[in-house]
Parts: sequence; C-alpha cells; structure tokens
Amino acid sequence: MNIATIQKRNVRVQYGLPESVLFCRRCTISNQRPRITFDMEGVCSACRFAEHKQKLIPWDERERELQELCDRHRKTTGEYDVIVPCSGGKDGGFVAHQLKYRYGMNPLTVTWAPHLYTDIGWKNLQSFVHIGGFDNVLGHVNGPVHRRMTRLAFLHLGDGFQPFIYGQTNFPLRMAVQHRVSLIMYGENGEVEYGGDMKNANRPTRDIADHDKHYFSGMPPEFWTEHGITEKEIWPYRAPAYQDILANKTEIHFLSYYKYWDPQENFYYCVDNTGFSPHSERSEGTYSKYASLDDKTDGFHYYLGFIKFGIGRATSDTAHEIRDNKITREEGIALVKKYDGEFPKRYFKEFLEYCDITENEFFSIIDSWRSDHLWERKGEEWNLRHAVWMD
Repeated sequence: MNIATIQKRNVRVQYGLPESVLFCRRCTISNQRPRITFDMEGVCSACRFAEHKQKLIPWDERERELQELCDRHRKTTGEYDVIVPCSGGKDGGFVAHQLKYRYGMNPLTVTWAPHLYTDIGWKNLQSFVHIGGFDNVLGHVNGPVHRRMTRLAFLHLGDGFQPFIYGQTNFPLRMAVQHRVSLIMYGENGEVEYGGDMKNANRPTRDIADHDKHYFSGMPPEFWTEHGITEKEIWPYRAPAYQDILANKTEIHFLSYYKYWDPQENFYYCVDNTGFSPHSERSEGTYSKYASLDDKTDGFHYYLGFIKFGIGRATSDTAHEIRDNKITREEGIALVKKYDGEFPKRYFKEFLEYCDITENEFFSIIDSWRSDHLWERKGEEWNLRHAVWMD
C-alpha cells in the first residue's frame, strides 16, 4: 500500500454528522454519535429512553409478554427452541441463563469467533459452556480470508471490525435456519439503549431489513469481490437467503424490551451463574474490566470511534452508567477526561501483523479519518476542538 494514496475522508458528510458539536445535558455523549437525536432541552434520545423505561414501562406486563413468547416457541421434542448469540460474556450469558433456567427454554448459543481471542475471552466462553451448562456452536472462518477482509475494512472503512460484525449479525440467522429455530433472542437493542434509530423503541423485534442500515456502515456487498474476495470466501459472512428466513418464520427479539436492561447487574448475575470473570486490568480507553473482553482487536474498533466521532470507549461507558444511576454526570466527565482516547497499545504489534500493515501506514490511515470540525493539529499533536469537560 502506498501511503501517498490514502485520501482524507469527509467523515461529517459520510456519516451525516452535525457541524456544531453539542453534548447531552444529562450524560457525556455528543450529537456526533450516528443516528442519535437531541431534544429542545439538549437531552439525547438514549437518556430520554432511559427515563422512559425507569418510569413508564409496565415491566409486569412485559414479563407476561415474554412468557407468552416463550410458550409460543417452546418445543417438547428436545429440539432447540431459541437461538442466543453469545460470546460467553455478561450480556449474552444473562440472556441464555434466564431463558434456560427461568423460562424453561432449550437454547442453542452461537458464537462468532473474534479475530484474535484473548485469554480471558476464551476462559469465559469455556466457563459459560462448562459451568453455565449450555450447548454452543462456535463459528470460525478461513483465517487468511478473515485477515484480508479485516485489512480491507481497516484501509477503506476505517474499522477492521466489519468482518466480525457481518458474522456476529448473520451467523445467528444462518444457525436459526439450519436448526429450524424461529426465535433469536439478543440482549439489548443498542439503537435505543445507546442512542440511534428509535423506531423500535416500543417494540420487541428488529426488521431484518435494518441490518445493512445499522450494522454494515453502508458498505455495498460488491466491495469485497471488487477487492479480490471470492463469492465462496464471502459466503460464510452472508445472511441466509431472504426466502429461507421467511420460510423459517424467523423472529429477532431483544430481551431488553421484556426486562429492564442493566449491564452492570448482568455482570454480577453472570459471575454468580455462568462462571464469568472480569479482566485483571481495566480495558484500554476506559475504566471498566468486564465488557468486550474477547478480542485483541477490540481496542482499535473503539479507538477509531474516538477518531471519527470524538466518542471513545469511556464516553460510551460513562453515558450508560449515568443513565443507569451508577455514577453522576460529574463523575462521568472526570472519567472521560482521564481515559477517553487512550491508545490501545497492549496488542498494537499483533494488530499490525494481523492486518499486514506498518506502523506508519496505521497512523496515516488513522489521521485520514480525523474530521476538521472535531480535530485540530498543534505541532505534532492532535487535539479535540470540543470535549465534554469544556462544555
């Protein structure tokens, strides 16, 4: 790759970001998060939804809806009756354990393997299976192909996570069709919990058609074949044929519609019930030790979010914990100032090797995604023009 050919990206136009940067008056998130909205009082859609679920949702009625859903899909033949996408972490573990041991379902848990497993991620998956007591299908794909796709995604999309997102989204669909299971149960609806498209805020399901819009960053399917990935190589990443999904009567539901969603409480629950262990060290870019632990490339996904949108991992974590009344906004701002945008150096060399790029190439790509409305350069240093502690 010739560094000179790396073009400056127009991030603001590509993601439809506002030119003026505003921060939510209740949490630490800004209006640079794609698809988030702010009301006239300067409060983000995620905070408004948190207020709504804390005060207005009749959770007893939602519990009855969940029981009815399970009764409708429950099988008496011993076959699987629900697919639960799960890495062995706190959220999927909570979903699977609740469905199996409280609601009497027979879940097949499915895991799309990370790019590069961490020791703690592999340990937690094994604990989930052997201590939690779950059947699990682990999906690994062709390693060299996955590395090529990761490299392409990093070079052209500014996020090497895209091949993982394809599998994470489509593998459960494929397993549902293959095993003739019509119900897929995810954990939280990220669009409403973290700020995004609110059209599904008051319904338990997600339309299959929303996959491309929300998870694939507008990357056309032909991109991969144009860059040398064959149809055979891309096939494991694709969803089943739409007619097969319809014939299977596949439904995607979110447990967060039926049960109050609290990631920190999920963590405590899984420590007690599925053998989950937090990391011994905090995750780079934030203060927590119990979320997104599986993949050595995770830190670069979050770091690119910081570069593109000025929203790092600590911002996302604090925003949700403020909404959950775990910390105050003032505490959140202090944590963002301390940790947001921290460079993920722990696995940097492994990431470069995995993507087959040099350090100079890496930073040239990173800098191509810095938008002028967010960043300014002073000497050799880049600084955010706007930060929540400046607001």
